[in-house]
Amino acid sequence: MAKNEINSDDTRRTVRDAMDRLLQGKPIRSDGKLTIKSLAVEAGVKRWVLTHQHKDLQQEFRDRCARQGETPEQQKQLIEKLESMKQQLDKYKIRVADLTEENNRLSRVVQVLTLENLNLKEKVDGQPQKLRHLR
Repeated sequence: MAKNEINSDDTRRTVRDAMDRLLQGKPIRSDGKLTIKSLAVEAGVKRWVLTHQHKDLQQEFRDRCARQGETPEQQKQLIEKLESMKQQLDKYKIRVADLTEENNRLSRVVQVLTLENLNLKEKVDGQPQKLRHLR
């Protein structure tokens, strides 16, 4: 057997092992999606190896995905968790915007009260207040 054939057999075995992990929802190296890109990452090969050198493995993977008919349970859980976190992030964004608005409003109130305080002090003392620098 030629050296390329051994490497090809090793590559094919590695890709099929990666297929099994992805279809079982137990990825090691990839994001776990049932895509050719994720399969290549999971197998540790370049994507072009699947799209040009081992087209039959690419088709085998697509066929196995179609036969399985659904997303692995672990991936479903991750998708649900991601959606939950996105919703939580949206709530936090709204909360931050509300707090920023409240902070701006309170800053304006402090400015108005400071000016009113200075005006009252001027009336009481009869002369403008001088600013002093504290050390």
